[in-house]
Amino acid sequence: MEIEFSWDEHKADTNLKKHGVAFEDATLVFYDAYAVFKQDRFENGEYRWQAIGLVHGQTVLLVAHTVQDHNGMDHIRIISARQAEKKERKQYEQNRYLQNGFE
Repeated sequence: MEIEFSWDEHKADTNLKKHGVAFEDATLVFYDAYAVFKQDRFENGEYRWQAIGLVHGQTVLLVAHTVQDHNGMDHIRIISARQAEKKERKQYEQNRYLQNGFE
């Protein structure tokens, strides 16, 4: 699956200072086979989504984003990214556990 990413550079700088997460690292969430994707809300004429996934094999992040189709390719615009909170990490861990065939 090909994915194209974009973000506002000022927002990326602000996010890095506030949350310590670079948007470049946040893109890795979308390549995690166990990532959890859920619709968050509808705002400014578009659906906002949350993705929860593992990056660098050790950190679970939550990435707020929008998704658009550009000529058959997913285009993800990252809005914010931060370390997942405890309940969000638990959602991720449960999803990973279930996808590995355990119930």
